[in-house]
Amino acid sequence: MSEDTLNTNRRYLLLATTGVAAVGVVATTIPFVQSWQPSARARALGAPIKVNIGKLQPGELLGPLPAWRGQPIFVVRRTPEAIAILENNLANLADPDSSKSEQPDYAQNMHRSRDPEIGVYLGLCTHLGCSPKFYGAVQPEAFESNWQGGFFCPCHGSKFDLAGRVEKNLPAPTNLTVPSYFYESDSTLVIGLDERSA
Repeated sequence: MSEDTLNTNRRYLLLATTGVAAVGVVATTIPFVQSWQPSARARALGAPIKVNIGKLQPGELLGPLPAWRGQPIFVVRRTPEAIAILENNLANLADPDSSKSEQPDYAQNMHRSRDPEIGVYLGLCTHLGCSPKFYGAVQPEAFESNWQGGFFCPCHGSKFDLAGRVEKNLPAPTNLTVPSYFYESDSTLVIGLDERSA
């Protein structure tokens, strides 16, 4: 065998070995890179949910709904009386303008929602994450004669009004969180997205 033939065979062997090694590297890299992707369960936890509010009556709470991102959701239909009272007792609130609380820009208003009639909140007290109880009637309660309804956390006594705004000098530091949401139709809310990201 001549020297040129031997060198050519070596080149082919080196090229073949390099090709096999490259294929091996790609084959081992793909599963590694795919392992960085969130699991189907994790993607489902962050996925938006649709809620039918067609049968929700004034003064009622729909919730807690199936968890969005592992957190319960409260949807409230406020009565005209409840909407009107949101303008009163602002001096009793820790964050009446919701400047220190978490909500989308379209919910940074007195009723903390897109529509004054419908409120959407994470159903967790901002103190330690307990689930507050809903009192939808605009009336004094046995445990608090000056309070006019909303959400009460029995764990440590935090009180929120019917817009989810917390009263002063209570353990909860901020108002109830408002998640992103939009109306897909008059009776369907999509929670976890707003129109810009839909």
